[in-house]
Amino acid sequence: MGVKNSIVFMGTPAYAAKILSSLIEENFNILAVFTQSDKAVGRKQIISPSAVKLIALEHNLKVFTPSNLKDAEVIDTIKALKPDFIVVAAYGKILPKEILNICPCINLHTSLLPKYRGASPIQSAILNADKISGVCTMLMDEGLDSGDVLESIELEIKDKRADEVFDMFSLKASSLCISTLKNFAKIAPKKQDESKATFCKKISKSDGLINLDEARAVYQKFLAFYPWPGIFLDTGLKFIDISLLDESSVNDKAKILEIRGEDVVLSCKKGTLLIHKLQEPGKKICTAKQYLNGKRLKSGDYLYPKR
Repeated sequence: MGVKNSIVFMGTPAYAAKILSSLIEENFNILAVFTQSDKAVGRKQIISPSAVKLIALEHNLKVFTPSNLKDAEVIDTIKALKPDFIVVAAYGKILPKEILNICPCINLHTSLLPKYRGASPIQSAILNADKISGVCTMLMDEGLDSGDVLESIELEIKDKRADEVFDMFSLKASSLCISTLKNFAKIAPKKQDESKATFCKKISKSDGLINLDEARAVYQKFLAFYPWPGIFLDTGLKFIDISLLDESSVNDKAKILEIRGEDVVLSCKKGTLLIHKLQEPGKKICTAKQYLNGKRLKSGDYLYPKR
């Protein structure tokens, strides 16, 4: 069996767009691109195309944004293209059996399967303070990220923010995708160990809510949810930028321990944080010291009244 290079690509965010760009640069024959419909973005809710759609249009590729992949017309369209592969990267839709049966469907998943199957593998790995994660290519089946693994790459993610990990993983996923496609006939698929499978859910805005019980837990949330949904107190105060100072000291909660230049040392019940930037609802981002000045708070005071 020779190298197969006619591809239908399915993806939506920037992570997927980088993979599509790499396939184009490697001169794979991209027959069509499937992506999510244009959506309202930002505070002004401006209707915007996905990152993948922008790349596709830039290279004059056929773009489809179906609302339902089970639609017979959609399935017939893909069949008529006669792809050698369907490559999927963070598309955001489940592929029905009728599409899975057309040709090998290869998914670029941002974890070392069977760990972190589902919608938020990068954030979940960071939340759990994993030192190592990775990217893999897998043959898709009807299950949730349960297909045979083709190739994988391990990467260190310790103390990295989610946006940094996404950038790093998109580059590795791009090279891994090309490797898998070029060497597909030589790769022996490996079944996943179901006993080791873990699952992760889609991230929602409410996941960014923090308390100040454990500094380590707050810091991992900051890393995992940067830039969205960010982390915030139930008052709505957002912690835009923070560092972990220590994770073992025992303190009064939410006490301002020290002012260091524009930064503030803040206590958690366990551990301390260095707060760099904050943002109140509806206001601009400011340094931690600027926030304290605005609230007339000083060292020894509490960030909010004791509860």
